[in-house]
Amino acid sequence: MSKPITEQPSKYDNLEKMELLELLSSINAEDKTVPMAIEEALPQIHNFVAAVVNKMQQGGRLFYIGAGTSGRLGVLDASECPPTFGVSDDHIIGLIAGGDVALRKAVENAEDNTEQAWKDLKTFNITKNDVLLGIAASGSTPYVIGGLKKAKEEGLITGGISCNENSLLSQTAEYPMEIVVGPEFVTGSTRMKAGTAQKLVLNMISTSVMIQLGKVKGNKMVDMQLSNKKLVERGTKMIIEALGIEADLAKLLLKKHKSVRTVIDLYKDKMPKSSFE
Repeated sequence: MSKPITEQPSKYDNLEKMELLELLSSINAEDKTVPMAIEEALPQIHNFVAAVVNKMQQGGRLFYIGAGTSGRLGVLDASECPPTFGVSDDHIIGLIAGGDVALRKAVENAEDNTEQAWKDLKTFNITKNDVLLGIAASGSTPYVIGGLKKAKEEGLITGGISCNENSLLSQTAEYPMEIVVGPEFVTGSTRMKAGTAQKLVLNMISTSVMIQLGKVKGNKMVDMQLSNKKLVERGTKMIIEALGIEADLAKLLLKKHKSVRTVIDLYKDKMPKSSFE
């Protein structure tokens, strides 16, 4: 049996003999191929996102599971949704094999346990109203495959992001998304192109889901959490642009209502200008 594409030898060799600029240029050349691979999978991504939106409109949640780089990317994407879109931290939840300690350090054998993912999910009282997305570059990670199989048995919608064709993950998930980016620059180092592909697809999934759920107005993050000075300033600029008012008044209204969306909704018909009409 031939090796999975993610494990096949790099198209480049003698990397240690390359000049620095040649190294950087070669890595960049490989990275350029990632968006094209994603484009091929857009129909698959579309079908999964549509299923997620439908479930979340009914009160369901989206869970990510993965190990290593894949798990870290899932946790990262999930953790950025509350501050960006103003949702609670139980809308999209990322889990990594080995628990949170694995975000910083490798946890030995954590990804090889086929039963642990479902145990981890059960702590969140997961139900058939939720959706489970497995992330695995190889498409064969036991932690992920075991979690998806059990989820399917329990009636959940399941999706999978992998970087190999017809992987076990694709065979298991109801909505497989295959982003075939080819061999890595450093053979087998799926933190590179495969990781980039997974990050981009997760961005697409969470962002499009949140937009479909009404968490963006125009092209603005009107529900973002105003958790620091930079975000307060960004919110103020949104209000200035939307309502055509002076900065001091925008700041005053934002301080009073503590929500960009609330300010715009309350005052858009009372001001001479609104870009959200």
